[in-house]
Amino acid sequence: MSNMFFDAWDGLLRAFLVTFLGYALLVLVIRISGKRTLSKMNAFDFIVTIALGSCLASICLSKDVALAEGAVVFSTLIGLQFLITWLSVRFNRVKVIVGGQPVLLLYKGELLSQVIRKERITIQEINVACRASSIANINDVEAIVLETTGDITVISKFTSKQDSPATLKDVLRFPA
Repeated sequence: MSNMFFDAWDGLLRAFLVTFLGYALLVLVIRISGKRTLSKMNAFDFIVTIALGSCLASICLSKDVALAEGAVVFSTLIGLQFLITWLSVRFNRVKVIVGGQPVLLLYKGELLSQVIRKERITIQEINVACRASSIANINDVEAIVLETTGDITVISKFTSKQDSPATLKDVLRFPA
């Protein structure tokens, strides 16, 4: 029966070496894959990040998982993320399926209450976003958008040069 605090020095050495090498390999694979891998996360990016962390933990802690197997998993996950983002850039349908679509929460002074409830956003969160954008009065807001990353973007009436800002054309519920 093994001791839960210490088995042998070779186990500690293996854990150290595999963790060091696994971490270095993960950093290398992420750096090779490009800046997009480290950008603000949508749901797909979040899933890949969790999977990479789980894989690294398995490599580090399980003697049944070889470092080479972990390298294949790292490369496969990063490769899939690269493929999906490549397709997303080229095909809008893929982008919407994988990353979602920004949603309009307020437009021209009208809060879209049903959308706010559906997206589980509070008025306090909208107020925080306004304050972060140096807007003291919601009447000074042209539009508020819930981005695919979960960020709330506030567009001031003073920065909007047209009746319909061009940056809102891909936003769900935007009256085109």
